[in-house]
Amino acid sequence: MVLEIINVDTVCGRCGKNGMVTDSVTGERFCGKCGYVISDTIQDSGPEWRSFPKEGGTDPTRTGSPTSLAMYDRGLATIINPINRDSSGKPLTSAMKNTVERLRTWDSRSKVNASADRNLRQALGELSRLKDKLSLSNSVIEKAAYLYRKALEKGLVRGRSISPLLAASLYAACRDAETPRTLKDVADAGNLKKKDIAKCYRILHRELGLKMPVVDPIQCVARIASLLAITEKTKRYAVKILKVAQEHEESAGKDPMGLAAAALYLSCVKNSEDMTQRDIAEAANVTEVTIRNRYKSLRLDQNIDWGKS
Repeated sequence: MVLEIINVDTVCGRCGKNGMVTDSVTGERFCGKCGYVISDTIQDSGPEWRSFPKEGGTDPTRTGSPTSLAMYDRGLATIINPINRDSSGKPLTSAMKNTVERLRTWDSRSKVNASADRNLRQALGELSRLKDKLSLSNSVIEKAAYLYRKALEKGLVRGRSISPLLAASLYAACRDAETPRTLKDVADAGNLKKKDIAKCYRILHRELGLKMPVVDPIQCVARIASLLAITEKTKRYAVKILKVAQEHEESAGKDPMGLAAAALYLSCVKNSEDMTQRDIAEAANVTEVTIRNRYKSLRLDQNIDWGKS
């Protein structure tokens, strides 16, 4: 028996004292002093568990999973159980098995009755694979699925391949969520060409009226530093360099990944850490020329004293 004192301000109708007690097993609510029963039923406030028939017993399952735009049917599908048993667990007769099998067939066919439905199912299946390859969060995937659904409603998919448009939606979602994933990262994960994804991204940006935030180069520092096992001191100094550069508008109009790589290289030089331009360029997916140009622009800014720490 599990007892819990509730409603301490409630007064017992028999003894006039406070302290009602509820029994969560029997559902009774009574006075803790004299034992007078107030009510014998209470509302169940526990989790929404239901027991569905299962071979060898019952399977406790919640009433349903949360809906998601990243799922083809948004998580609201109705599935006919493949186990040929009735509600009491008894096997179905031969005639009933054939009937249920036909129902399953028509149920699966009715879910995909248009080219748009098949397109969406294929695209979201590929989106799930890209999520694992790029290690993205669920919020980014939800945003990518939303953008692709909007593109599908506007007819932007017609006449174009599914993969580049989906990759462009994913890249736009990464930029919107300020997740440091470059166009090359998405292209490599989807085995696509960068120019195809960039073309679809420009179409999405124009047709859907997207307003993307500027990528913060400071977020790119941690990614590059983790790939090269750079010390925390060097990484913090690179962040300081970028903050000062942003204050002096030195980072305006420049590639965030290239700027972060240059700041990280400058920090390595400052802290005497053995790291070449090629190592940082390969980790940041930029060229060595980009690092040298950004490095010179940071060093030649006379208004910034890089020597202070």
